[in-house]
Amino acid sequence: MLQTLIDVAEQRLRHISTARQAMLLEGRALPAPLSSPWIERSWRRCLDDGLRPQERLSFDMVPRAALQRIEEANQSLLSAARPLLGRLGQAIADTRYFAILTNADGVVVDVSGNIDRSDRRADVIARVGVDLSERRVGTTAIGAALSEMRPVWLHRGEHFFDDNAAYSCAGAPLFGPDGACIGMLDLTGIDAMERPELRHLVARTASKIENALVLAKPHCLLLRLNWPGNSLGGDGDGMLCLDGDGWVTAANTTASTMLAGLQRSHGETVHANDLFGLPYQALFDAAKRQEPLPDVPLWSGLHIQVLAIHSANEALAVPATGRPAGASAVPLKDMETALIRRTVEQCRGNVSEAAKTLGISRATVYRKLGRQV
Repeated sequence: MLQTLIDVAEQRLRHISTARQAMLLEGRALPAPLSSPWIERSWRRCLDDGLRPQERLSFDMVPRAALQRIEEANQSLLSAARPLLGRLGQAIADTRYFAILTNADGVVVDVSGNIDRSDRRADVIARVGVDLSERRVGTTAIGAALSEMRPVWLHRGEHFFDDNAAYSCAGAPLFGPDGACIGMLDLTGIDAMERPELRHLVARTASKIENALVLAKPHCLLLRLNWPGNSLGGDGDGMLCLDGDGWVTAANTTASTMLAGLQRSHGETVHANDLFGLPYQALFDAAKRQEPLPDVPLWSGLHIQVLAIHSANEALAVPATGRPAGASAVPLKDMETALIRRTVEQCRGNVSEAAKTLGISRATVYRKLGRQV
């Protein structure tokens, strides 16, 4: 079994070497595609920028004044990430990999793990303030994650520069509570065994950092979201924060992929009533009862589970336009009617189109709305 793994590893390195020779040294098309198409895209960007793989790298630090501004601008990211970087270190303790956290420009803002400072190859990249962006050090997990906006893995010669051929890296982008990319998390090993499963580990840790950033935002109500049939309360939940009037103040990446209404222009505010087919006050009611809502309609016609949790600051957790305390929760029938009516309005009164959108018959639309369409 061990010999098989060794043979596979050597075959992969030969394939990478053949690809480098063809594309980077001879300018030919790749004889066979690389394991990840984005690597070829990154190599081409480097070549287009006039970089050459044989160039020596200096791993430059940003100026001191710029570093101070970067550290100040990334305090919330550092606060959210540091506890999780410590736990991540436990998972990779015996792998000869360590963690690097950068801002959205690829500048290192924190490092963690077993870093051998006697090895210059580790020391030069594991420094707060060093610029590891693609434009400075070519194809790496750091530049790739920030360019591709998704988790990546690359090994040895898949890096653009010859000077980086000893590294193996996994990386994942980090998104803030407003949906904008704020940095990335990287795991790097030197002369280490290839471990592509680290891409999953770094992506999971990045997701936890994003969740911590969401929870740190001021809010009145936290909504944990998941599809029916899945349990609520885990790291895989969508997370959405509302203020007292039902406006969204923060969301994690999972919530943004689950709720199409969140995918708007950067800075555009979104209201809970534009996401869920029920009055937002019903979410506050559910939080008071400390009961999950197992079947909440979305305007897309899909249904979702919602667990609503009040902010620890109860004084803030009262919707400004909500019902008086003690009022009954919104009946499910009324939620359903509201969803159907809104769909008809969005279809400009076209009942047939609304029925098709909702996946029900025209007769059901008429019956539910009492023919008042």
